[in-house]
Amino acid sequence: MDRADRVVERIRRIVVRRPDLVNLWREVTPILTAEVPHFEAPCFFTVDPECRIVTSHFQEGLPEIPGEWLAREYAEDDFNSMTSVLASPAGIGTLHAATAGRPERSVKYHVEMQPFGCEQELVVALRTPDRAPWGSIGLYRETGRPLFSEPEQRLLVAAAPVLADGVRHGLLAAQAREPDLAEAPGVIVLDGYDVVSATPSAAYWLDALGRGLEDLPVAVLSAAGDVASGRPGAGGPDTKVCVCGPTGRWVALHAGPLVDATGRAQVCVVLDAARPEHLEALLMRAHQLTPRERDVAGLVLRGLATEAIAAELSISPLTVQQHLAAVFDKTGVRSRRELVADVFRSRFEPRVRDNEARTKAARASRGGPKP
Repeated sequence: MDRADRVVERIRRIVVRRPDLVNLWREVTPILTAEVPHFEAPCFFTVDPECRIVTSHFQEGLPEIPGEWLAREYAEDDFNSMTSVLASPAGIGTLHAATAGRPERSVKYHVEMQPFGCEQELVVALRTPDRAPWGSIGLYRETGRPLFSEPEQRLLVAAAPVLADGVRHGLLAAQAREPDLAEAPGVIVLDGYDVVSATPSAAYWLDALGRGLEDLPVAVLSAAGDVASGRPGAGGPDTKVCVCGPTGRWVALHAGPLVDATGRAQVCVVLDAARPEHLEALLMRAHQLTPRERDVAGLVLRGLATEAIAAELSISPLTVQQHLAAVFDKTGVRSRRELVADVFRSRFEPRVRDNEARTKAARASRGGPKP
């Protein structure tokens, strides 16, 4: 086992305990600091996996991120943006590479970095093995310090899927404990095949599968059994399946290992909608977009260009542009960037501020857009 593998294993041992988000960041910070030296504290973000817009921010010593910094991510073009890194094949980027060694070409270099004496920025995407984005980490270095090295970047890329899994569990658990969405994820903790505990919303999803806590669906028991017996799913140490209930409702099950305070191994099963409908809530209902307009708008929010949208939806680029024109007209914006910025300001910045307040109150951060 090489050094990177040992570091990833240390992080995995933290993640498997399923800490809340802030404690995850705090426990991981010393490891990152030792392996990838950087200026002050890492800058942690979570994003909505459906549209890659920020839902929370945490940086020790910075209780609130300036609103103009967040707005700039969606309202202006800049080098090495979080959005671009989240969508990139590599899942990691540096300002030095993005600007061909001229960081002064970047707006944030002058506004967000130089005032603190920083010259370098590294952003790594936190994506699960299925490439769903759940967050990012930003690291900075002062003027005159060495560039972020290839081994340092490879280590971060190796650790990213493990951290992404920790983020996903932290956000789902917080929403399940203190739901503010109509259909919060449900969480069930099993010891063998016996239910140890469950959140109130778990009953909703079990009912969607035609069962209850005293008569768990076979899919739940099978997923838990795979984890308990060490037969992981293809995506890693956890098992993921989608199950259709008697009413036709699809439910996603995600089972993973859990260790209680005594060291006893248990299994945590998260139940959620198989296809989240965030974009429908944000756009379809608010602006009366047609289903195809909603599809196009959703792909715009994910950062896809016209040609990529056309390929994804099997339509012509001209048809994409026609749908976009209708979306802009109905939403009152003039460009793709304005559309993303409008969604961020109206539904996601309130979530970021809510999570900052929850962090101050030692409460867990929640994901998704704020209702």
